[in-house]
Amino acid sequence: MRQIHSEGTADDSLIAALYDRYALIILNYLSRYISSREDVDDMVLDVFLAAMENRVWMTWSDGEQLAWLRRIAYNKAVDYYRRNARHPSVALDYVASMLCDDDEYMPEHVALRNEDYALLRVHLSNLSELQQEIVLLRFGHGLPSKEIAQRLNKSDSVIRVTLSRTLNLLRRKYMQQEEG
Repeated sequence: MRQIHSEGTADDSLIAALYDRYALIILNYLSRYISSREDVDDMVLDVFLAAMENRVWMTWSDGEQLAWLRRIAYNKAVDYYRRNARHPSVALDYVASMLCDDDEYMPEHVALRNEDYALLRVHLSNLSELQQEIVLLRFGHGLPSKEIAQRLNKSDSVIRVTLSRTLNLLRRKYMQQEEG
């Protein structure tokens, strides 16, 4: 048991020496290719974990050890890019700020917007068929008044006047509702 423990300690000190010698070099190497400092730190650890798992480097010269570690680092960087290409990630801070800052998607705002839409549907249902059709074509389909006139076989001026009067009527209904 002591012999295994002392060998483990010797191996641990060799890994520690390898890390002390080359960690900064590997970190700088990976930093050239990976912009996220956290990802670089993780990859440096992965490189030295690979060195712990495969101890072929123990009898090599310093130059061979560094070349081997760089090759592992290169492979880790390639894996990183492949993983990000298949599964792009977004920083959690960015997502959290979007969720917190964008009140538009909060349940209260969604409920209020749905109430507004329901009220608009009620007001629109009280319009004549022609008014409903003009509003739908203009705002639902984004058509200009000239094209609406062609579709409904009306003059452009009739469509513009009808749309203007319809919008004014809807404004009055909303104002009355706010006052009452």
